[in-house]
Amino acid sequence: MSISRGRGLQANALGTFDTVVMAVAGSAPAYSIAATTAVLVGAVGMASPAALLYCAIPMLGIALAFSYLSRIDVNAGASYSWVGRTLHPFLGFISGWALVISATIFMVAGSLPAGSMTLALFDPDLADNTALSTVVGAAWFVVMLLVVLGGARLTVRAQLVMSGIELAILALFAVLALFHTGNARAFDWSWLGFSHFDGMAGFASGALVAAFYYWGWDVTSNLSEETRNSRRTTGLAGLIGVGIVFLLFEVFTIAVNVILTSKQIEDNDANVLGALGEEIWPGLGGKLLIVAVMLSTIATLETTLIQVTRSLFAMGRDRTMPSALGRVHRTWNTPWVAIAVVGGVSLAMFIASNALGSVGEILSDAISAIGLQIAVYYGLAGLAVVVAYRKMLLKSPANFLLGGLWPLFGALFMFWIFVESLSELDTAAIAIGIGGLAVGLIPMFWYWRQGSDYYRPARLDATRTVEAEYVPDGHEIANARTYEGLPTDF
Repeated sequence: MSISRGRGLQANALGTFDTVVMAVAGSAPAYSIAATTAVLVGAVGMASPAALLYCAIPMLGIALAFSYLSRIDVNAGASYSWVGRTLHPFLGFISGWALVISATIFMVAGSLPAGSMTLALFDPDLADNTALSTVVGAAWFVVMLLVVLGGARLTVRAQLVMSGIELAILALFAVLALFHTGNARAFDWSWLGFSHFDGMAGFASGALVAAFYYWGWDVTSNLSEETRNSRRTTGLAGLIGVGIVFLLFEVFTIAVNVILTSKQIEDNDANVLGALGEEIWPGLGGKLLIVAVMLSTIATLETTLIQVTRSLFAMGRDRTMPSALGRVHRTWNTPWVAIAVVGGVSLAMFIASNALGSVGEILSDAISAIGLQIAVYYGLAGLAVVVAYRKMLLKSPANFLLGGLWPLFGALFMFWIFVESLSELDTAAIAIGIGGLAVGLIPMFWYWRQGSDYYRPARLDATRTVEAEYVPDGHEIANARTYEGLPTDF
């Protein structure tokens, strides 16, 4: 195998459309609806559409934070770099670690439905076989591992096929749901209000689950070193991605409320979308939506692999984790050591999780735990942009609202749901969520004592940032150099 130290990722591999596709695939609309709806309904009941609506507003603030920060610091570590260079390197490391841990847990939780959905295409009874689902899910995970190893261009080609089919099926059923007549209950505008929440703690627990729905669009920032015009493209793609998945989530969550009974939702806790498809189009509908969920799950395994491996690559490059993680394959320009390590750890955890219980039980605890970790690194990024742009916020109303007030609101909302939901979650979810973050303190203090330069950062200041040259899609800069970990301001 041909490898090299000090090489960067493949520059200019992705264009604007590619990056938007990755943002949508990262949030995995079909998977999120299928696997998470039962958890959300369990938390807030009929208020599921409201939880998604009110979480979308602060989530857009976080997407704006990522957009503004990506303009002034192009780094595969994204929030790991931004938070470290604005708030404090310790907080930056915890931000990166929160992504690494949440993504690793998701790859365990996400591989199981990938196997389950594949088996459901052949025999619905097989889908409940946790052991068999583990084997098939592991096979899909290995395939995605090899695709990610093959480079950014191969990755996005696979995404175009999987996400294209998934979104076409979802669009078809969104239309069919509007004309469906066999309703379990009539639509009620109160589903979009606050009346169905069980107090503020109930609202917070619903918002925490809703944050998991949206999570993943920020893969665009982890791909910034491989994207053309990344200072402009990655943030824009993230915002578009959040908008698209919000519409899909609202349409299908309302359809679930209207068409399915509470018992149907409970009985199909790991595949609510399949049950919805069967009601809308008996016979074929369930199968088609199972295909959509399967493709969505496999697609988001791929984007999650990109997020965690690019984050570990940035950490290895900065020597805040073993430096071997920063190695790049000479042929494929991918962080092959990070990919191999993540693959091995995730497969081991995935097989071990087989002993924990049913598909539904594993998903419920994992989703809540991941929600806590998402709240941490999204919230820190929301604070980071305010600090980085503090000297520019009063120069225009747009800067004040989009680069300051809205991201700050998003950050405070994320921290609030983190604290408020702790009283509502069970012990397993809290242990996984908080315990996973606590483990990161070990490498953080170890490499801090080793004297990593990351802990002596060049401060990030939007007033001193170099503007990158615009390059139209379809063109590449002659002799373009790959990113080598240099600061992007003067």
